[in-house]
Amino acid sequence: MAMRELRPEAKESVPKPKGMKDVPRYIKEITKAFFTRLFYIFALVWETRKSLMFLMLFISVFTGLMPVAGSLIGAEILNRLARVYSGEDIAFAVVAVLIIWQFVYLIVNSGVQRLYSMITSITGELVANHVKMKIMEKAKSVDVMSYDDPDFYSSLENANREAGMRPMQIMSQTNTVISIVISMISFIAVIFAASRVAPLIIIIAAVPTAVINFIYRKKNVDYIMRRSKARRQMEYYSTTITDKDLVKEVRMFSLGDVLIKKYSETFKGYFSGLRKLKIQEFLWMLGAALVTNVVYCLFYIYLARGVYNGVFQVGDFSLYSGAVNTLGIQVGNFIVTTASIYEGTLFIDNLMRFLGEKQTVVPTIPEPAHVSRHVGHTLEARNVSFSYPGSDRLVLKNISVTIKPGETVSIVGLNGAGKTTFIKLLTRLYDPTDGVILLDGRDIREYDVAELYDMYGIIFQDFGKYAVSVRENIAFGDLKKQVSDEDIRKAAENSGAAAYIDTLEKGYDTPLMKYFEESGTELSIGQWQKLAIARAFYADSDVLILDEPTASLDPMAEQDIFNRFNELRRDKTSIFISHRLSSATTADTILVMENGEIVERGSHKELMRLGGKYHELFSTQAARYIDSQDGEE
Repeated sequence: MAMRELRPEAKESVPKPKGMKDVPRYIKEITKAFFTRLFYIFALVWETRKSLMFLMLFISVFTGLMPVAGSLIGAEILNRLARVYSGEDIAFAVVAVLIIWQFVYLIVNSGVQRLYSMITSITGELVANHVKMKIMEKAKSVDVMSYDDPDFYSSLENANREAGMRPMQIMSQTNTVISIVISMISFIAVIFAASRVAPLIIIIAAVPTAVINFIYRKKNVDYIMRRSKARRQMEYYSTTITDKDLVKEVRMFSLGDVLIKKYSETFKGYFSGLRKLKIQEFLWMLGAALVTNVVYCLFYIYLARGVYNGVFQVGDFSLYSGAVNTLGIQVGNFIVTTASIYEGTLFIDNLMRFLGEKQTVVPTIPEPAHVSRHVGHTLEARNVSFSYPGSDRLVLKNISVTIKPGETVSIVGLNGAGKTTFIKLLTRLYDPTDGVILLDGRDIREYDVAELYDMYGIIFQDFGKYAVSVRENIAFGDLKKQVSDEDIRKAAENSGAAAYIDTLEKGYDTPLMKYFEESGTELSIGQWQKLAIARAFYADSDVLILDEPTASLDPMAEQDIFNRFNELRRDKTSIFISHRLSSATTADTILVMENGEIVERGSHKELMRLGGKYHELFSTQAARYIDSQDGEE
C-alpha cells in the first residue's frame, strides 16, 4: 500500500455529536478515522518486512485456537476420571494419553508464545528503524520555515518520541485482538452447548466496561494533546539542567533550584488533571466490574445446579465454568486491547501529520532550470518582504538590492535588523512573503533546489558542531567532492585551524565531542569556528556567504581570516555579515539594515562622508577600541 494514499490532512477533526440523531454519523466518522490510522500502521509494517507480518498473523490465529484445545483436553481428563470413580471400566492408558496430550499442548503453547515474542521483538526493531528512517528522510526535505511553526515542531517531537514503540505496539495488539476474537468464538461455541443465552448475556454484561474504556482512552489522549505545552516545558527544564553545554552557567548562577521548581510546578498542574481522570475511570470501572461478576456468579449457580441434577458431568462443570471465566477474561482483554489500540492510533496522528507535511520550497515549474556553475552570478531582490509563519509582523520590508558578479557585499546593522533572515531568503531556505528574488535574471524559485544550494558556500552564525572526526567536519562542506587529504589540509590551513589540528594526538582523524568516544576532543568555540570556516574554504562554491564568521575570534585572528578570504573570494560573489565594522571597510558595497529595511548603501568612504547610521555605528565602535587602548597605556 503506498504511503501517499494514506496521507492525512494537516489536522483531522471529527466534530462531536450535538444530539442523538448525530450519534450514528459520529460513530461512523470515528470508526473511519480509527481504521485509516490502523491501515496506515499496517502499511508501515508491510513496508518493513512482509514475511514477518504474515508469520505474526499466522501465530495470532494459532494462539487463538490453543486455549480451547487445552480446555477440552482438561475437561476430558476430568470426565474420564469421574467415570472411573463411579465404577466404569476405563483403561488407565486412555487417561495417561490424555495427560500426555495436555503436556504436549503446554509445551507447544509455551514454544509458540516464545516464538511470537522473539518475532515481535525483531519486527519491532525493524519497524522502529523504518519509521525513524522515514522521519529523517522527511526532515531532510521539509521546509526550513516549518521548524518555526510550533505546531509542526510539536508534531516532529511527538513523532520522534512515538516512532520507536507505537507502530509495533499497535500491530502486536491488533494480532492479540485477532487471537482473542478466535478464542472468544471458540468458547462461545462451547458455552452455547450448556446455554444458548449465556454467551449473549456475558457479552452484554461487558458492554459498560467497553464504553468506559473507550471514553477514557479518548479523554486521556485529548488531555495529553491539550497539555502538550506542559510536557514540552517539563522536558525543557529537565534537559536544561543536565545539558553539558549549560552546566557551567547553571552551576555559577545557581539556576538548578529555579529549574527544578519550574519543573515541579509544571508537573503539579499537569498531574492534577491526569490524576482526576484516572480516579474517575477507576470508579466507573469498579461499578462495571460489579455488574459483570454478578452475571458470572448467576451462571456458575446455573451450572452447579445442572451437575447436581445430573444434566452435566463434573468435567463439564470445569469446562463450562472455565469457558465462562475465560470468555469473561477474553472479553475484558478485547475491550482493554482495542481501547489501547484506539488510544495508540490517536497518538500516531503525530507521525501521520509530520510525514504528511507538504514541501513548498520546490521548483515552481515542471522542468526546473539548472544553475550555471563556476561563473559569476547576479543576485537581485525586488520589493522583498517577509514575515514568519503565524505572525503578521514584517521582519523584512520592501527590500530591493542588486549584487553583481564578483562583488563583495557587507551587511551591517544591530541585532534583530533582519540580516540573517535576508540571507535565508537569498539562499531560498525561505520564500518571500511578497516580492521576488532573482538569480541571473530568473526567479530563484524556478531553479532546481539542490543545485541552488550547491552553488552557495555558507557559514551561519549558529554553525554546526558535528560529533565526527575533524576530517569529516571539514569534508561536510562539499559532500559531492571526492575527499582528498590535500584539499582537507589546505582548507584547514586557509582557515587557521591547521595550527591546533596538528597538535591533536590523532590529527585529522581525531573524534570531536565526547558523545560517542571517551577519547573525543572538546574544542573551544573559537576552534570550532575556524573548523566551520574550513568547511567554507573546502566547498566548491560560486557565491560565498559568511554570517558572523569570526564572532568568536580575537581581532588579530579575525584580520588574518579576512585576509585569507580576500584570496578565496577572488572572482566570486561574496556576502558577509559582521558586527566588527572594520571588516566591512574592504567591501565593494555596504548595506546598512535597520528594522528590516535597508536604510543606507554605499562604500565605506561614501557612507562615512554621508554621516548617517553607518558613520554613527563605525565611529562608536572605533572610539571604543581607542578608549580601550588609551586605558591600557
